Amino acid sequence: MQRAPLEVLEQYWGYDAFRPLQADIIASALAGVDALALLPTGGGKSICYQVPAMCMDGICIVVSPLIALMKDQVQNLQNRGIPAAAVYAGMNRRALDITFENACNGAYKLLYISPERLTSELARARLARMQVNLIAIDEAHCISQWGYDFRPPYLQIAQLRTLLPNVPFLALTATATKEVVDDIQEKLEFKEKKVFRQGFARPNLSYSVLYEYKKREKLVQILRSVPGTGIVYARSRGETKEIAQLLQKQGIRADYYHAGLSPEERNNKQDAWMNNQVQVIVSTNAFGMGIDKPDVRIVVHLALPESLEAYFQEAGRGGRDGKKSYAVLLFAPADEDALRFHLKTAFPDFNLLRQTYQALCNYTQLAIGAGEGESFDFDLQDFSNRFKLELAPTHAALRLLEQEGWMSISDAGSSPASACITASRDVLYDYQLRNRQADVVTKVLLRAYPGIQHNWVDISEPNVARFANLPLETVIQVLETAQKENILHYQPKKDKPQLIFLRPRVAASELEIDLVKFNFRKQAAEQRMEQAIRYATLRRCRSQLLLQYFGEEKSPTCGICDVCTGRNESDVPTAMFEQYTRKIQLVLKHEALPLEEILQAFAPKRHEVVAQVLQFLLEEGKLTETEKGLKFK
Repeated sequence: MQRAPLEVLEQYWGYDAFRPLQADIIASALAGVDALALLPTGGGKSICYQVPAMCMDGICIVVSPLIALMKDQVQNLQNRGIPAAAVYAGMNRRALDITFENACNGAYKLLYISPERLTSELARARLARMQVNLIAIDEAHCISQWGYDFRPPYLQIAQLRTLLPNVPFLALTATATKEVVDDIQEKLEFKEKKVFRQGFARPNLSYSVLYEYKKREKLVQILRSVPGTGIVYARSRGETKEIAQLLQKQGIRADYYHAGLSPEERNNKQDAWMNNQVQVIVSTNAFGMGIDKPDVRIVVHLALPESLEAYFQEAGRGGRDGKKSYAVLLFAPADEDALRFHLKTAFPDFNLLRQTYQALCNYTQLAIGAGEGESFDFDLQDFSNRFKLELAPTHAALRLLEQEGWMSISDAGSSPASACITASRDVLYDYQLRNRQADVVTKVLLRAYPGIQHNWVDISEPNVARFANLPLETVIQVLETAQKENILHYQPKKDKPQLIFLRPRVAASELEIDLVKFNFRKQAAEQRMEQAIRYATLRRCRSQLLLQYFGEEKSPTCGICDVCTGRNESDVPTAMFEQYTRKIQLVLKHEALPLEEILQAFAPKRHEVVAQVLQFLLEEGKLTETEKGLKFK
């Protein structure tokens, strides 16, 4: 018997009403209809599958690509009294087995699974035994090669149709173009097309593109003029630290964040920002996913992202509380060249691919024919140093190997230690009598972690050590010994990303890629890049440009962006404009030149004004871009 969705919402979340479209999406899931939900960042996507999961008998399977998000969701659900668990890369086979078996026995209402684990033989055998009521696919744009974050394991999700033929699919994403929307439904084999789309317009969010050479000085000015919490996105890890230190010297409470920090450092920095102890967090794009801080007043990008999907998601972390907020892109002509160069490195040649694959096999010491489904701790910096590989090209090669389905690298979410006592009461009692320290440790585990007998639970070794009044090293040794004695299963804490081999290892000379798909993805990436450049360089309502990219062709002007308000109009007097135009004509009289060479003809203090004049000449169609640079028509 189904429960009423609003009743579930009130009982577990304390809300008395749904957000726009949530009730319709939930009703569709309860009716057993496949659907795609397009809800903006912060639009409440998780409610759309968590509520129907609680309304129906059985369990909801949630496919999610990010370990950290899965863990956060599971913890949040458990805090609300909703039984949930997660299965992801890095868990040992015994942990997987116990979690799946508990799911088969009805211990959970939601089971989060990474796409790499979803179609394993172990998962398929257990899914067939579960009473599955819904399959939710989060970050569903990952299934499309048209999209900006394609992940091959997502293509295997539709195989669940044969295993669970009557279970509806609910796909969810925050950003998707028309091509991606169609692709998601096709790849997931929707019985009929059904899309719930909340408009992408953010009327409280003012978008601006400011043409700046001195970005850091402008950043300080912006952050001083906009009070409240902010996010600053930088291109590299090193730059995040530099910018944060600069802001600190200017009296702004700032800190930096990137994936290279330890999990403990990342958690501490994130918590300080969430609790307003830090005003501004300077980060790579590793920051923000799944973080729901409603009062972000300003989001600044110091570099142009590779796609408008990425920009829209990151900028959209501002103003979730509905109050006036700002999304600012600081743009210089050199950014365009940097983006084009970055795209070239993102699609490495085949020799580098084979070299990287061979190094991976040496790093993990896998034999040919072995490794399918196995996971290993992986540190990119250590890997690159050990095999004398350049970091950026190596990262690109790994990404390509992922897209070709050879391997996968999970995010660097910290996995806490976990344990499960499997011995019977009599065997455990006998073991405790024979081992004084084990007696103390197991008693602490039983008291501190209800359900640890026959259920896999997260534990804290330092807390166990404190309660047991034993050194931490002793507690770890006791746990390891108890595992060898088959008293319990124990998995130590893991801080590193996990490398998962999706196919058996082959000789590097036999490594193959699909060139047709490779070229398709490269072309799609080029198109996304061109659209991002167009957004930054075209003088049209910023909101209109973004909405049109996502298929909303007839959107009105926003009235609050830099173009609509005229904040970016030129202050160049007419006489000066004409003077600079004549000099530019002379400079370009004989040949096309790149921007940097044109600017060399002017004094450095005039470069900003000259760049404005060049921009206007381009927009008016008097200048054109060629492979060699700019030239007059």
